[in-house]
Amino acid sequence: MTTPPATSGILTRLRTETRPYHEALEENSFNQELTAGRPSREATEHFLTKMYGFVEPYEQRLRQHSFGPAWNIDQRYRAHLILQDLPVEMPTPPLCPSMPPLNTWPQLLGAMYVLEGSTLGGQVITRQLAKAGIPTRAYFSGYGDQTGPLWKSFCQLLVQEATEENQDEIVESASRTFQHLHAWINHA
Repeated sequence: MTTPPATSGILTRLRTETRPYHEALEENSFNQELTAGRPSREATEHFLTKMYGFVEPYEQRLRQHSFGPAWNIDQRYRAHLILQDLPVEMPTPPLCPSMPPLNTWPQLLGAMYVLEGSTLGGQVITRQLAKAGIPTRAYFSGYGDQTGPLWKSFCQLLVQEATEENQDEIVESASRTFQHLHAWINHA
């Protein structure tokens, strides 16, 4: 099946136009430890608490919208996996008070691009944490062996939903999502 050029360009636009924000997000202390091959349990837990604070309100917003069965939306909720990775005695992490706007369908699609895409990077993180003997990997494991197929499915659905009229809003939302997540993760 070929995709019409007018809509398949959304994936290229998203990769290209969000790249600076994606790269900035990856310059956090947790990723620096991973890159150096020395991830610590403390940095991992700190990163996970920050991710929970962002992913939980994001998922609350997703629950307010209707998705068709092709989206497998119930399978895409993952905040609870972060809680599995954190020590039981740890209090529930604080939630991000400044989420990007997620009111329109294009805004949701842009944010989903960022959070669904993170499942791919999580696969690499899982292997690095395993090498370091850090067992907190439920969240980073994404969807396990379904990570690739669910990402491809999401991309196909995104391409189908993208129109000339909503592409700018999708890309802007993805950019804002990266920016808000970056600000939240780097906030003390």
